[in-house]
Amino acid sequence: MAGPTTARRGAAQQEDFPARPPRPQPEGRRRPNRRQLIVIGVLVLLLGSGAVWALYGSSWFRAEQVGITGLDVLTPAEVEAAAAVPIGAPMISVDTDAIADRLRRKLPRIDSVDVVRSWPHGIGLEVTERQPVLLMKKGTKFTEVDAKGVRFATVDKSPGHVPLLELTPDQSASLRRFGSARLVREAVRVAGGLPAGVVKETKVVRVTSYDSISLELTRGRTVIWGSGEDGPVKARVLTALMKVAPKAGHFDVSTPTAPAVSGS
Repeated sequence: MAGPTTARRGAAQQEDFPARPPRPQPEGRRRPNRRQLIVIGVLVLLLGSGAVWALYGSSWFRAEQVGITGLDVLTPAEVEAAAAVPIGAPMISVDTDAIADRLRRKLPRIDSVDVVRSWPHGIGLEVTERQPVLLMKKGTKFTEVDAKGVRFATVDKSPGHVPLLELTPDQSASLRRFGSARLVREAVRVAGGLPAGVVKETKVVRVTSYDSISLELTRGRTVIWGSGEDGPVKARVLTALMKVAPKAGHFDVSTPTAPAVSGS
C-alpha cells in the first residue's frame, strides 16, 4: 500500500508543530493611534502659536533699555541717538546689524561695535573707539588719525600725549615717486608702532621724505628714525638707548644695527 503523499506529510508536520501565536508588542513601543496623533499635533500647534505671540505680540519681550559700554570720548547720549534703537519693538525683530551700521556711519570715532540682545528687555552696545596716534593741524583745529590711517575726528584742542604731524616734504624724487599721501601713511606707521613710554615723550613726527622721518621729543631731544621700515626693531633699540643714556639729546636709529647717541 502506497505511503502518505508529500502534502499529507506536510500537513501532519504542521499538526505536530502548531504555528506560534504572534508576540505581543511591549507597552512602551505601542504606536500612537490616530486620536493621539491629532492631540499631539494640536499641542505642538498651540505651543508654537504661543511662542510666536510671546515674542511678537506680548509685552514680555520688548526693547525698553539701552546699555552702552566702552566709551572714552563719546557720550552715552550721542551713541544712543545715533543707534536709534526702536524702543518698544519686539526684541526678536530688532535689527542689530542695522544698528551697528548706523553707529559706524554717524560716529566715525567708533572703530567697532557689538550689538547684543540682553533678554528680556535690553539692547547692549559694546563700543570700541578709535585711538589717535597722530594729529594733523588745520588752521586752529586738529584732525585725529588712528593707526589705520583713518582721519576720524576734528577737535578744537589737542588731546594729551598725541604727536603732531609736520609734513614738510622737500621737492625730491622721493616726493614725486611716493606722493604726500604715502608720506602721511609712513608717519602713521611710525607713530602707531612707538612704545607707550616713547609716545608720552613724543611731541612731533616730522617727515621730509620717505626715508627721512624724525621725532621731536620733550626736553629738546630728537630721534633720527629714517624710513618706516623695521619699525619694531627701531622701537626696541630706541627704548634701550633712552634707558642707558637718559640725558642724551640726540638718538639715531635709522640703522638699528648701528645706532648712535650724542649730546649725553
